Amino acid sequence: MIEICNLLKEYGRQPLFKGLNLNISKGSVVAIIGPSGSGKSTLLRCMNGLEAFQRGCVSVEGHKLYGVLERDYNKGQESIIIKNIRRKVGMVFQQFHLFPHMSVLHNITTAPIHVLGIQRAEAETDAISLLRKVHLEEKAQKYPGQLSGGEQQRVAIARALAMKPEAILFDEPTSSLDPEMIEEVLQVIKGLVLEGMTTVIATHEMAFARDVSTHVVFLDKGEIVEQGSPKAIFSNPQNDRMKAFLSRFMK
Repeated sequence: MIEICNLLKEYGRQPLFKGLNLNISKGSVVAIIGPSGSGKSTLLRCMNGLEAFQRGCVSVEGHKLYGVLERDYNKGQESIIIKNIRRKVGMVFQQFHLFPHMSVLHNITTAPIHVLGIQRAEAETDAISLLRKVHLEEKAQKYPGQLSGGEQQRVAIARALAMKPEAILFDEPTSSLDPEMIEEVLQVIKGLVLEGMTTVIATHEMAFARDVSTHVVFLDKGEIVEQGSPKAIFSNPQNDRMKAFLSRFMK
């Protein structure tokens, strides 16, 4: 569903990705793990057009976003391509990014109404259904400031789902949460996985990555050092950098 080919991403003259390749099939659950600063968040942001890159191509079900130095790069079409990609792929961030002056219901319905052209009544019905899915139906009229961090993140998940994406990207969705709130967010993500949602999650939750994913990618310094099934990665890692990383997390 998502194909990344020869991705080159530089900051100034400092390369982060030097020809990265990754294929994500429909219905798969891909966990991207690695140390802080390894490029996990940047990779997700390249997937949905939030981060420009210099070379290579990101393709989402045929919608191709080229690096700005590629011959096929078309500045005039870029915004349309990104819009089409974002209709296919939702994203949940570390920092929630809810509108503080809007109710939970308003936060969830704004994009479907204004981007997808859904009628308000239908959007609100869908939003209540999604809030029920994330166990927050009773919070519809609350404001973000009245919610816990875990509740805000679950609203952010509902907001992403309101756009009816075919895949969803999670950028370390529990990193800003207190330990007791992490599990409630992970349970919601597990529910989406069980429904067959194509999921890509950058995470430091190693047990979650081991138990829920179908494919694990270990990223370090912008390079895919090792990838494979959860069983292969966590039970029998082949790379020394991978082994050292896991030794710090899997006690």
